[in-house]
Amino acid sequence: MIISLFQDRDSWLHRLDPRTKMIGTIMLFAMTLSFNDPLYVAFITAAIVCTAVSAHAIGALWKLRLILMLLVLFSVALWPFFAEGPTTLWSWRSLKVSRESLLFGVAMGLRLATFVITGLLLLATTRNEEMTNGLIKMKLPYPVAFALSTALRLVPTFAGAGATIVEAQVSRGLDLESKNPALRMGKLIPLAVPMFISAIRYTNLLAMALESKGFTPDAARTLYYEPVMKTRDWAILASLSILVALCLYLRLGLDLGVVMAGRM
Repeated sequence: MIISLFQDRDSWLHRLDPRTKMIGTIMLFAMTLSFNDPLYVAFITAAIVCTAVSAHAIGALWKLRLILMLLVLFSVALWPFFAEGPTTLWSWRSLKVSRESLLFGVAMGLRLATFVITGLLLLATTRNEEMTNGLIKMKLPYPVAFALSTALRLVPTFAGAGATIVEAQVSRGLDLESKNPALRMGKLIPLAVPMFISAIRYTNLLAMALESKGFTPDAARTLYYEPVMKTRDWAILASLSILVALCLYLRLGLDLGVVMAGRM
């Protein structure tokens, strides 16, 4: 089974230079980190989801919808007990939940989900070779660019191998439909052994294939695909730079978008 996050479409986001998308991703991270008010973070999250819809990449987000929901739920459930605010809503002995800590938990959950959605949007609209060439054009050493792109390439491969192993065991009678989550987790743990063996075997085959082709990280290389920055790329980077500056001004200059002072 092959699981890939890349969505082969001809959208405006797909046509951008990979350097624009990678730098834009870092800028979106900076904007999300600027606020800890859930309303402000939710606005940024909604804008990124709308961007994914316009780029026809919403399918990649839909695949990981459960993980995104769990990130938000766990953050909302746990953060209120580790942050303290002046407006107490509930208390029991040393445990206390305040309005500010609850809102902070919602903001942190949305922030984590936004980070994941932004990364997925990059992977859903950028081919692996485009990302490698973009990193090389950004003057990153070739061994580092190759290692990063290979790591990103292996994630869907390992996920596909894991899904294949689970389906094989289910076809042999393994029951994973139990309503007891602990019992279900206990049945999944033994499946980790063939998954690790499959990952090691695939990595070893990749290393042998590279050696057989005389792979040398320091050799001079030419690129089949040459990324070229166009006017639209510079316009998007300029717009995102203005938005980052605006977010920093709202947070640091006007003290807006904050429910808990002193926390990022």
